[in-house]
Amino acid sequence: MDMKQIRASYGLRPLPEDTVEAMAYVPYQPYSPEMCKPVLGYENGTMFKALHKPFYGCKCGGNDDD
Repeated sequence: MDMKQIRASYGLRPLPEDTVEAMAYVPYQPYSPEMCKPVLGYENGTMFKALHKPFYGCKCGGNDDD
């Protein structure tokens, strides 16, 4: 059974229906997430590929002085 089926069977949603400002919401992670190799995970700071969110500064439309 995958995560979508589990959430549907229990009536769970990844985030609450009514979110408010200044509250942190962490969506459910997949049951069997895709993992990095240990060396890459150490360099990235996480073994989970879905959690690796690098910051590129000006490469993503920021100013040149980022």
